[in-house]
Amino acid sequence: MTAKFFQTDDALQKKLTQVLDLTWARFPTLAQNQIAVTWLAYEQPYIVNTGGALSTDDFWKQQPKGASYRGVERIYPASVIKLFYLVAIYEWIERGMTQTSPELERAIRDMIVDSSNDATGYVMDVLTGTTSGPELPAGPFETWKQQRNIVNRYLQSLQWPELATVNANQKTWCDGPYGRERAYLGEGYENRNMLTTEASARLLHSIVGGVAVNAARSQTMMRFMTRDLEPKVLAADPENQVTGFLGAGVPMETQVWSKAGLTSKVRHDAAYIEADGAHPYLLIVFTEGPDHSNNEDILPFVSAQILAAMHEIGT
Repeated sequence: MTAKFFQTDDALQKKLTQVLDLTWARFPTLAQNQIAVTWLAYEQPYIVNTGGALSTDDFWKQQPKGASYRGVERIYPASVIKLFYLVAIYEWIERGMTQTSPELERAIRDMIVDSSNDATGYVMDVLTGTTSGPELPAGPFETWKQQRNIVNRYLQSLQWPELATVNANQKTWCDGPYGRERAYLGEGYENRNMLTTEASARLLHSIVGGVAVNAARSQTMMRFMTRDLEPKVLAADPENQVTGFLGAGVPMETQVWSKAGLTSKVRHDAAYIEADGAHPYLLIVFTEGPDHSNNEDILPFVSAQILAAMHEIGT
């Protein structure tokens, strides 16, 4: 099996098993195949949130300690996929494959800060040179599908083993796809977006490490992912990406950078966290099942248990 980008640590793996046991005891209807977790615990000297102090080559030579449960299982990612489109669009801009504009910059921001599906659709149009619309004849549709798959080709060009099984070629929706978009998903939705927690962890790790596209772009991405845990701020925005997610399981003074995903069938979060009295850490948690997607307690519970484990590890 291809080596992971992190070192699987026996102590962390044991802690993760304990956290999962506590989670299943607290939420007995959550099946063992309805949750996936990848957790990285960074140690000094920290290689993340440094503003890109390490070169890309030096960064990837470092392997943080980590643990994973069902980390290679393909799961529908909901809005976590937007992190992949975020990296891709900045790569396009840096390479001169597309030109930035006030509208594109607005859409990029809204895609991550507000998790706007409309903004994501616009970014996807720019990335791929495709647009939504009525069904297409067979020939033009084949061309359209080839263009729409460009983000997947970019991800595969990175040659990260974790990306071998992902699919990132669909827009995100409020009501759902129609026309050529629905046809592209496949009759049984077999072509829908798919991620793993380990693939998501590696992408987020690269952003926090300052090597996603380049240091400046990574810092911009981090800024968009910053979450305010102040209760008044959260109360003013019912669709915030903290309540019911990993940020809700840590103290208010904790710094959280994250991207949540939510549908009627899944609830996910991908977060990098800096908390007092603990090493920085990265946590990806995916949960599936309609009963659990509506449960705002599971992800905060897991988050709180992981933070407690980080405190035991110390600084």
